[in-house]
Amino acid sequence: MKKKLIIIFLFFDIVSFSQKFTVSGYVESSESGEKLPGAAVYNPDAVNLGTIANIYGFYTITLPEAKIKLSVSYIGYATKTTELYLKKDTVINFVLSPSNELEEVEVYGKQTEAEKTEMGQINIPVNTIQKIFALLGEVDVLKVIQLLPGVQSGTEGTSGFYVRGGGPDQNLILIDGVPVYNANHLFGFFSVFNTDAISEVNIIKGGFPARYGGRLSSVLDIRMKEGNLKKFSGSASSGIISSKFMVEGPIVKDKTSFIVSARRTYIDILSLPFQLYYFKKYDSGATSTNGYYFWDVNAK
Repeated sequence: MKKKLIIIFLFFDIVSFSQKFTVSGYVESSESGEKLPGAAVYNPDAVNLGTIANIYGFYTITLPEAKIKLSVSYIGYATKTTELYLKKDTVINFVLSPSNELEEVEVYGKQTEAEKTEMGQINIPVNTIQKIFALLGEVDVLKVIQLLPGVQSGTEGTSGFYVRGGGPDQNLILIDGVPVYNANHLFGFFSVFNTDAISEVNIIKGGFPARYGGRLSSVLDIRMKEGNLKKFSGSASSGIISSKFMVEGPIVKDKTSFIVSARRTYIDILSLPFQLYYFKKYDSGATSTNGYYFWDVNAK
């Protein structure tokens, strides 16, 4: 009888010791309410205990029952830390404030390429894209992709790209998870992506996850902005061949938002004097001009 009681007590000790709970939630910006994909959520007291928020800014981490400390960090934002006693599944949403102050960085260990789960993935911040030299003043995502190692352009000035010897039709181009089959304007000189409406650009040049599938060379995953949940804002710009604007703001504050961006080229207007000169000199019987232009609208 004593042996049985000892075994029962040991069993209950093991069950109580191994009990774990899940902490989950979203990480977002305090200024715009935009989710922050890739934010790091970790226990500062345990080096190997942490997780990364997914593309929707959602994180989840499983911890044993105890008093825990969670810190959240994201580049350009102040780190936030909270403490709690974990005794059930808990939802904690973190709101980070922008900050330009960087703390000391300590690197532990050395990671090799073979240990990475997605070796060929490159993330390009939108701020970087907007600073790169643009053809005729028009910032183009696909032109920036062509500057990366392992990626080549086709005909000079066009927006098609070749990854490690593959053809342009072997690249999977996604916008918010939806395939884009024709990503070009003006016979391939410009892409259909308006950088004012883009929040994140990822390209995977090899070893991409099976969930993408269907292509041989690469995956270009583009994510649009969700819109500002806090306040109305906008921007407008005019270049050599096009003008564009962007407006975003809350529909219901802190709950739902909208973003609308549009652009229109005026190549037809700029080329009109040359066409008139040509018709006057070589084809006096012409009754109309050939005005080519393009426009696009992104709304979410």
